[in-house]
Amino acid sequence: MSTVPVAPHPVVPGPGSPASGKAGPAQAPDPAVGPPTLTDPALVRRAVKAAALGNAMEWFDFGVYSYIAVTLGKVFFPSGNPTAQLLSTFGAFAAAFLVRPLGGMVFGPLGDRVGRQKVLALTMIMMAAGTFAIGLIPSYAAIGVGAPILLLAARLVQGFSTGGEYAGASTFIAEYAPDKRRGFLGSWLEFGTLAGYIGGAGLVTLMTALLSTDDLLSWGWRIPFLIAGPMGIIGLYLRMRLEETPAFAAEVAKAGTGRPKVPLREMVTGQWRALLLCVGLVLVFNVTDYMLLSYMPSYLTSELGYDATHGLVVVLGVMVLMMIVQPFAGALTDRVGRRPVIAAGCAGFLALSVPALLLIRDGSLLAVAVGMGALGMLLVCFTAAMPSALPALFPTRVRYGSLSIGFNVSVSLFGGTTPLVVTALIGVTGDVMMPAYYMMAAAVVGGFAVWRMAESAGRPLPGSAPSLEPGTQAERV
Repeated sequence: MSTVPVAPHPVVPGPGSPASGKAGPAQAPDPAVGPPTLTDPALVRRAVKAAALGNAMEWFDFGVYSYIAVTLGKVFFPSGNPTAQLLSTFGAFAAAFLVRPLGGMVFGPLGDRVGRQKVLALTMIMMAAGTFAIGLIPSYAAIGVGAPILLLAARLVQGFSTGGEYAGASTFIAEYAPDKRRGFLGSWLEFGTLAGYIGGAGLVTLMTALLSTDDLLSWGWRIPFLIAGPMGIIGLYLRMRLEETPAFAAEVAKAGTGRPKVPLREMVTGQWRALLLCVGLVLVFNVTDYMLLSYMPSYLTSELGYDATHGLVVVLGVMVLMMIVQPFAGALTDRVGRRPVIAAGCAGFLALSVPALLLIRDGSLLAVAVGMGALGMLLVCFTAAMPSALPALFPTRVRYGSLSIGFNVSVSLFGGTTPLVVTALIGVTGDVMMPAYYMMAAAVVGGFAVWRMAESAGRPLPGSAPSLEPGTQAERV
C-alpha cells in the first residue's frame, strides 16, 4: 500500500481518550510506531473487495452444502436410510470445523511472519480447490467407499484453509483502513458473508426448482461446487494485485534483515487476556449467527411443520435485510464506537430472544418474519462491529496469529456446534424455547467481554501508526 508519512500533531484529550470509552478523535501518535501514514483510497477499496470475496466464497460453500445436503447424502452415502444419509453428510460438514483451529495455528503465525497478503492468497487457492474438487468427485455408485473418503478429504482442506481466512481478511482490511472509517470498511467483510450465503442457498433453491430429481442426483449437484473454480481465480487475481499492509511493512522494517519471528507461545500466553475477550466476543457473535442462519430453517421445518422452501425463503429475506443495513451499521460504529453497538446487540438478545421466538412459534408468516427480522437486526450489531473490533484487540506483531487462534477455537467450540447442542437440549429437556435461552446465555458472555474491552473506534490499531485519509488535519500540518 502506498503511504505517505505525515508530521505528528498534538491532540487535545476529549471523547476519544482511553478513559471515556467513546469514539472520538485519534490519539496523539506513539513515537515507537512511527509517524502517521496517509491511505490510498483506491488501494483501500481493492483491499476490501479482495478480502470480502474470500469470505463470500467460504459462505457460498456453506450455503450450498447446507441446502443440498439431502442430495449429497444420496450421492455419497447411499444406505437406504434418509436419516443416516443426512447425518453422514453433516458429519463430513462438521469435520471441517474440527480442523479450523489447526488451520488458524498454521496460517495465523505464518501471516505474522511472511505477510498477510501472501497467506490470504494461499487460503484463497486452498478454499477454491477444495470446493471445486467436491464437484469432480465420482459418486458412491461409481467408486464405492472412495467417494465419501474423497468428500471428507475435500472438506478437511476447506476447513483447514478457512482457519486462516476470517482473521486474515479482517486484519487485512483493518490495517489498510483509515482509523476513522475502519468500522464502515470492515463491515463489508460480513456483507460478503451474507452475499455468499444468499448466492449459495439461492442457487440450490433455483436448481431444485428447475431440475428433475434424477438430473439433480446425476449431474446437477456438481454445478454449485464447480462455480468455485472461476470464483477462486478471480479472488486470487484480486489478492495477488495487492501490496502488503503498511502495518506489516513497518514490522518487517523494524525486524531489519529477515522476517519478523514471533513464537507461538507469545501469541497465546503473551496475549491471554485479549484472547479470552476474543473468545467471548466471537462466542456471542457466532452462537447467534449460526442459530439464526443455520439452525432456524431446520427449526421452522421440524418444530413448526413449515415447508422447507418457505423456511429458506424467510431466512434469505432476513439476510437481504441485513445486507442493506450492514454498511450503515458499520458507519455507526465509527461515530458512536464499537462497544456501544456490540453492547446493544447483547442487551437486545438478552431481552428479546424469548419474545422473538414466541413470535416465530406463532407460525403465521407475518409473525415469523417479524421475529426472524428482529433477531437479524440484533445480529447486525455484531456483523457490523466485529470485523473492526476483533483485530484491535491485538498488537500488530501478533495480530494475525492471535486472532486466528482465538477466533477459530471459539467458532469450533461454540459456533459450529450450536445447531447440534440446541437440538440435543430440546431433546433432553423437551423445552422448545431452548434456542432463546441459549442465545441469552451467549449474550451474557458477550456482554461481560464487551464490558472488559477497550474502545478502538477512531484510534490507531495497537502497535501500528495512525492511519489517516488524505485531506485530514494531520496532512495539512
